Amino acid sequence: MADTYQIKNQEGLYYLTFQVVGWADIFSRKIYRDIVIDSLDYSRKNKGLELFSYVIMTNHIHLIVRSTKGDLSGTVRDIKKHISKQVFKTMNEISESRREWLEIIFKYHARSNKRSSLMQFWTHENHAVELTTNKMIQSRLDYIHQNPVRAAWVCKPEDYMYSSARNFADLESLLKIDEI
Repeated sequence: MADTYQIKNQEGLYYLTFQVVGWADIFSRKIYRDIVIDSLDYSRKNKGLELFSYVIMTNHIHLIVRSTKGDLSGTVRDIKKHISKQVFKTMNEISESRREWLEIIFKYHARSNKRSSLMQFWTHENHAVELTTNKMIQSRLDYIHQNPVRAAWVCKPEDYMYSSARNFADLESLLKIDEI
């Protein structure tokens, strides 16, 4: 794997993208988006994650984050592992009409990956970009918050519940973020 988009500075501020394998639209269901919210909230409170911005789309997540413990790679690994385990568990506990289709995707991607067990949820890349200037930070904030607008789900970024755009607009939000 090329090291262009890797987390090199464990204490740096990063823009990250977590992508579901096969671009599977798992987060089109509220129950799975809420798993992401709970995991990010737990990581903020207990794992030293500073969360400055986020958006949860149907098949990927964008974040601006930093680690107060100097181990952003470890924190990201733990978040992704927890989310995938909870999603797989929830898929089996609820009446998921897409379970067979999703399992085909997750099993297919695990077959070609030595690090995965029976199913793989995330791609291994995090598309990590260290944000070193205010211009870079603002550009990525705008990109994150405009994602649901570009998808034509909402007219204004702050109307999408699963985004930190609500925090920036001082509206009720699902997840507390840190001030950038």
